[in-house]
Amino acid sequence: MKATAALVLLASVAVDAHYVFKNTVIDGTKTGDWVNVRKTANFQSNAPVTDVTSAQMTCYQLATGSEGAETVNVTAGQKISYVATASVTHPGPLSFWMAKAPDGETASSMTGKGPVWFKIYQDYPTVAAGLKWPSQGKSVLDLTIPKCIPSGDYLLRVEHIALHSASAVGGAQLYISCAQLTVSGGSGSVPSALESIPGVYKPTDPGLVVNIYYPVPTNYKPPGPDPLTC
Repeated sequence: MKATAALVLLASVAVDAHYVFKNTVIDGTKTGDWVNVRKTANFQSNAPVTDVTSAQMTCYQLATGSEGAETVNVTAGQKISYVATASVTHPGPLSFWMAKAPDGETASSMTGKGPVWFKIYQDYPTVAAGLKWPSQGKSVLDLTIPKCIPSGDYLLRVEHIALHSASAVGGAQLYISCAQLTVSGGSGSVPSALESIPGVYKPTDPGLVVNIYYPVPTNYKPPGPDPLTC
């Protein structure tokens, strides 16, 4: 009985250490749960994606379609935020991605499949007796909508890669959500180099297979492309 109780406690702690992105902050106001974020498959379990070749990598959706999410208006150059419930507990890199709706589609109708994604933000660790990421421990994660993208409908994808168990292939844990946006006031064009998700990562990428504890790495490069610069 004691062993069983211990296992239950460990399972509970593991789930509590996981997180979900189900809200954004627009103009200083936090949206309701799943209002403009497509409901994810881990909305109850908080479980991560571990297979980077899986279709869940796109938006980790519970079901196909928009999942009833609304599309909210933002301005190019505006600062907005994603909210983690309860916080980004694990160490690892944070990135934000965007995908413009193809011609004839909207943020609510697009699937995010195929080469439509570009990275707009990537954080990097400080290296001093270990790797420390700026997102760790935070519940509000800020980003800026690039000024140099055209106006239109987009999916905004958050991705946090937890590396605490990433010493073997498949050990990295990815926490993902997609919000629906209409961007106004933009200029320029969508980057020519676009990525498919899944497809952008391989399970053996060094940024996904790493022991961050021993021997302590002296550097770290996140998987995938560099972020867009305006």
